[in-house]
Amino acid sequence: MNRSSKLIRRILIWRIKHINHRQFILILSLIIGILSGLAAVVLKNAIHFMHKILTEGFSIDTKNFLYLVYPIVGILITVLFVKYVVKDNLGHGVSKILYAISKLGGKLKPHNNYSSIIASTFTIGFGGSVGAEAPIVLTGASLGSTLGRMFHLNYKTIILLIGCGASGAIAGIFKAPIAGIVFTLEILMLDLTMASLVPLLISAVSAATIAYFFLGKGVEFTFQLNAPFVLNEIPFYIFLGIVGGVISLYFTRVVMGVEGWFAKFSNVYVKWIIGGVALSFMIFLLPPLWGEGYDTIIALLDKNTDAVVQESMFYGFHNNLWAIFIFLVSLVALKAFATAVTTASGGVGGIFAPSLFVGGVLGYAFALFVNITGLYTLPEANFTLVGMAAVMSGVMHAPLTAIFLIAEITHGYGLFIPLMITSTIAYLTIMYFEPHSIYTKRLARRGELITHHKDKAVLTLMKLNKVIETDFSPVRPNTTLGELVKIIAKSTRNIFPVVDVNNNLLGIVTLNDIREIMFNSNLYNETTVEDLMTLPPAFINHDDTMDVVMQKFEKTGAWNLPVVKDGKYLGFVSKSKIFSVYRRVLVHFSDE
Repeated sequence: MNRSSKLIRRILIWRIKHINHRQFILILSLIIGILSGLAAVVLKNAIHFMHKILTEGFSIDTKNFLYLVYPIVGILITVLFVKYVVKDNLGHGVSKILYAISKLGGKLKPHNNYSSIIASTFTIGFGGSVGAEAPIVLTGASLGSTLGRMFHLNYKTIILLIGCGASGAIAGIFKAPIAGIVFTLEILMLDLTMASLVPLLISAVSAATIAYFFLGKGVEFTFQLNAPFVLNEIPFYIFLGIVGGVISLYFTRVVMGVEGWFAKFSNVYVKWIIGGVALSFMIFLLPPLWGEGYDTIIALLDKNTDAVVQESMFYGFHNNLWAIFIFLVSLVALKAFATAVTTASGGVGGIFAPSLFVGGVLGYAFALFVNITGLYTLPEANFTLVGMAAVMSGVMHAPLTAIFLIAEITHGYGLFIPLMITSTIAYLTIMYFEPHSIYTKRLARRGELITHHKDKAVLTLMKLNKVIETDFSPVRPNTTLGELVKIIAKSTRNIFPVVDVNNNLLGIVTLNDIREIMFNSNLYNETTVEDLMTLPPAFINHDDTMDVVMQKFEKTGAWNLPVVKDGKYLGFVSKSKIFSVYRRVLVHFSDE
């Protein structure tokens, strides 16, 4: 046992003697909150300073050709770092957390404590059109997972600590503790109980405090509500919610489609060249696509459209409102592609910031269009904020997170009603077409997604190999009835799998099939198993999820079903075994 292991063991023994479990969780939640807040501060500052160094001296009224170079270089550095240093697929941060919760017992690899911060710094700092939130959330969750496993805590507690890390990350990066807690409950699908709420509160508040200490009182968006909400604007907010839901669907489908197309290429450098070149040209034509895009949102909130169109081909038309409207629509249309090619080509980042960017630009463009046409006079800044919540709600399937985040980071609580209206409508709109968020779609397809539905959550946690029973007596098709009767006499089962010499499952024989003839000795030598066997009502494949297994049981009404792998017999699964394991997992999963 090395020195560090001995130290941890001594700490564990001391903790058990002096600190009860509840107090220890609260202490860990504080530590995780502080570390998550520090991680958020480090990443935000690193991205800011790298952006400042690279773009310092850029002209605001001419094209800057370095936009054609920086994104390619940033993604290449990221690819090399991931390939030769991390040697693991960083993937999508939130999806990786959900997978770890569903299938890995909450285990995240130790390198996730730092690797996403480093990789996303190069990706975003050099112009990658993604957000820093997902890497920070993965970092915070990984810190929680690491501490939980270090102190040998159970699954339920490790998941809680992962949630503490995630809530601390969001609270730290936006200085929005309420949004951090709601994000954890809504996105990571952590059950809300008093046992979980207090640690989440501690982590979120401590992370936000750390962020305030190092970054001051300034938040991502500073906004003073000058135009109050009026009832006459409700129809426009409703329509913005519908448009936001449709744009959310467009964003989701584009990102998934582009990433699926890139997945056809096995060579990482081919992906890098294609994606890097495409991203660089998009940023060169539309500079607001650079990085997270928060500068653009701030400019729109200040109604400073000149700052938005500068460095682009539209700068000469900065006084033409229709030209600005077309420019903003172009940003909405291309941001999804810019985000997708960034991640698909090897960059590391999330869709949190891009969804806020698309929503903010959409909201401003919507209000601008109404104002240009003279239909009504709308406050562009208010619609920018509400648009952010609409698209975020649709893309992430998280209306509560969107509402509280926008309200907190902008101090725009006066817009609570339009935020609720628009976010809810956007969510309902996309739900009609797409029942899963961009985070959960891939996991849901494979049945690897934990949900708030307790039964489905427990089934997801169960593993098929834990319920397979192998104490059945296989027989060959040429086995006679007499030989079968002898096998039955020694067996405790009433089902007998029929296999060939290669162990391929051909059928089954049950006691009910032979009950009427099993004592007729005249048939012992002339009747074989091949004459008696039947096909089972369904086969379970070795890689079926437990949800699929239960669907097969419900569809067939069977009590036992055989499990096969490439046609070869592995064993049987019975309802009684599933119910027994289900009860154990349910207690482990939900006990307070």
